[in-house]
Amino acid sequence: MNAPERYETYLLGEDEKKVESRDETRVPNTTVFTFNKEDHTLGNLLSQRLHNYKYVKFSAYKVPHPMFATFELRVTTDGTVSPKDAVMKCCEDIVQDLDVLSKSFTHEWHVAEAVMENRPKPDGNGVDF
Repeated sequence: MNAPERYETYLLGEDEKKVESRDETRVPNTTVFTFNKEDHTLGNLLSQRLHNYKYVKFSAYKVPHPMFATFELRVTTDGTVSPKDAVMKCCEDIVQDLDVLSKSFTHEWHVAEAVMENRPKPDGNGVDF
């Protein structure tokens, strides 16, 4: 079969970097970031989140080939912030959002557990009272 081994889709090789960047010479203030061992999930998240920043003029991603877990993120800024700094800020904001989500989920989970503890137990015949 032509598909790579499953572990090859998420484990970096010894000489492989998670993120590589190269400046785009045809468009000013543009950098193309290549994310290795990542897919549409992170690509779409970063690309869409970057649209929220006023200094980002363009952001989009593409997956060069569906059999390889890699995507390219192209970012263009207005020059007040470098594309690398824009992506770094975006990642920091996403981590903060995920932290808030985790805390909210944990809180709601504990509330649901407390409610379930105070709920009457089933009587054994399939009827919950």
